[in-house]
Parts: sequence; C-alpha cells; structure tokens
Amino acid sequence: MIQTVDFFTPIVDDPYMFGQIAAANSLSDVWAMGGEPAVALNIVGFPNCLDPAILGDILAGGAEKVKEAGAVLVGGHSVQDDEPKYGLCVSGFVHPDKIFKNYGCRPGDVLVLTKQIGSGIVNTAIKAEMASASAVREAQTVMASLNKKGKQVAERYDVSACTDVTGFGLLGHCVEMASASEVTFEIRVKDVAYFEDAVSYAKMGLIPAGAYKNRGYSIGKVETGAVEEHYLDLLYDPQTSGGLLISVSPEYLKDLLNDFRQAHMDTTVSVIGRVSEKSDKLIRLY
Repeated sequence: MIQTVDFFTPIVDDPYMFGQIAAANSLSDVWAMGGEPAVALNIVGFPNCLDPAILGDILAGGAEKVKEAGAVLVGGHSVQDDEPKYGLCVSGFVHPDKIFKNYGCRPGDVLVLTKQIGSGIVNTAIKAEMASASAVREAQTVMASLNKKGKQVAERYDVSACTDVTGFGLLGHCVEMASASEVTFEIRVKDVAYFEDAVSYAKMGLIPAGAYKNRGYSIGKVETGAVEEHYLDLLYDPQTSGGLLISVSPEYLKDLLNDFRQAHMDTTVSVIGRVSEKSDKLIRLY
C-alpha cells in the first residue's frame, strides 16, 4: 500500500484549473513509486469571504483528475482558512516486487525526464503579467497532466530508480537520487526540455524564491562548470506537478522512447544525461 498527501495554495487564477493541477500533483507520488491510485480524499481550506461556487469549481477540477487517474473520490475534510488550499490524500497499491525506488541507479544508466521543467519561473512571469499566452497554456497543460502514462510506459522496463520532480527542483531530486545510489549524475544542460519562454524569463530574472533556497541547499554537491546562471536557476526551479525522473539501462532507451511517443504524452520527454561511477561531486553539469 502507498499512502501520500499533498496540498497547496492556488498557483493559477482559474479555480477549476487549480483543482486539476493540485490533484495531479497529489496523485503523482503513487505513480512515482510504480503504483496505481485507488482511493482519494479531498483536503480543503477555504475563506468564508469567497463565493462557495469557487470552491465548487476547485473540487470539480480535482474530481475530474481523480476520475482520469482511475481512482475513486470518497469524501474529504474542509476547514475555514484565510487563504484557499486544496489537495488530496491518496491511497494506492503496488506489487512488492515492482516498487519504483528513488535509489539504485547503476553506472551506465541513462536519465530520462517525462516533463519539461520551468513551471515555477513561468508562474512567476504570469504573476508579473509578462508571460505569453502560449507559455501560460503550456504550463497549465503540463502541470495538470497526470504521470499515469509515464509510469505505465516505464513499468514495462527494468527501471533502476524513479522519482517525481517537485518542489526541490530537478537538481535537488538528482542530488537525492545520486547520493542514495552512491553514484554521480552527468547532466547535459541543453538536452533538458524546458517550458516555452522559460529560458528567456530566467534571463530576465523572473526567479521564484524557492529556486534560491534549493540552490543553497545542494550547490556544494554540484560541479557547475561553465553552465550559465539562468540555466542553474531553471535546474533548481521548484516544480509543481513535475514529471518522472527515470534511471534505466541504455539497452532499453530506444524502445522506451518509442513507447512514450506511442502513448501520446501531453508533455515533452527528454534524455538528460547518464549515471557514472561516484566521484567527488554528486552532479556534473555540461
């Protein structure tokens, strides 16, 4: 049995879309462990000064994602709060022999990421009213996209390790996986898929505070080389409902990528680097 809980404050203005993104984010941990969600409970904080119809839209968005996930929404709990909050407590199941662990990466493995990154930076641009309409649409589509397809493709192969990329940013999760696996990750910075315009927004300095916190936590374990600052900001950018980071043998890579294409993913899958023997740094950027 897999048990997880997650909830947060609105990151978009549209209540229905907020519900979808929060639910997708909450459900993600189950797929990141190789399981399938079965039952979900709503967790709600809502101010009494707002129209209850807004809460109805949030819950409708969440319910739609739970249904898409193949799980059952069986109720939940709400409290009065000064700021809206929404998420899910999710129960899921996985066969004991098929659990995806966030450690066990093997030297020689390739690293595959199932969603583009930069959602925190794009959301910062949205708050500043500087984001393009197409960038907004892409960010909402990707954040609301379930990791269900990614997991169902990955489970066909001998996955060494897997995690979902969330608030610690891509590099934060890479450091966690590499440390637990006692290996070094070599990341090709420009092979990572980024949100539309996210590189431009990063160059403009539209960086969420969480990216700096993430960077301060693990930068000493990363060899940055000649990587430009705005790429470091993107790699440390805290993600909302991010994709799966998968470590897998290169012998499976061609078939794995083909299966992702046939799954008609709503996101961009990228091969971001490889796993090598442990060295003085956990991460090397190129």
